[in-house]
Amino acid sequence: MVVHHGRFDEQDVETVAGLRVLAMDCALAEVLSRGARRTAIACADQALRLIPEPARVEFRAWVEDRVRSRPDPRGRRQAQGLLDLATGLAESPAESWTLLALAEADLPIPEQQYRITDLAGNDIYRLDFAWPELRVAVEYDGYEAHEGRGAADAAREADLTRRGWIVVRADAADLKDPQRLIGAVTAAFRRRGLAA
Repeated sequence: MVVHHGRFDEQDVETVAGLRVLAMDCALAEVLSRGARRTAIACADQALRLIPEPARVEFRAWVEDRVRSRPDPRGRRQAQGLLDLATGLAESPAESWTLLALAEADLPIPEQQYRITDLAGNDIYRLDFAWPELRVAVEYDGYEAHEGRGAADAAREADLTRRGWIVVRADAADLKDPQRLIGAVTAAFRRRGLAA
């Protein structure tokens, strides 16, 4: 738990499960402005994921307004950049952090949860991150989701390769030091004739 001292309007307080808490847009604006970048992007993605997709534009506008109206202007640029990057599509904080690492390396922003379909339009695969025009994908291998699935993951990757995709795998080590991941994505772009 992190405690911050500051002022807030009583109208920004909600009661959840008997606890008084700041409204989500207000709390998110503070985290985006003052928090560590990785924490902030994960919180923004999770908050957006909780909001029904049709209401996300309005929620973003509320958060942007909160950021602009903060008495302390520090962190506004960081907050806006992270809010622009967050989509609500990340399925874990690690996916949010992977997206942040790709963006901080000045790589083009990939599509998230990109669906590959058969000729009838049925979903075959969903890729964590994809640059479909280049047929390059990044798949984050979280321990829980991929434990004991090595053979299935290898078969899936082989099928994607047959379909013309280059798949770059990422894991927790890449979150600590993303240089290997960035190098692999850059190499895949070069193979496709694009200098990243």
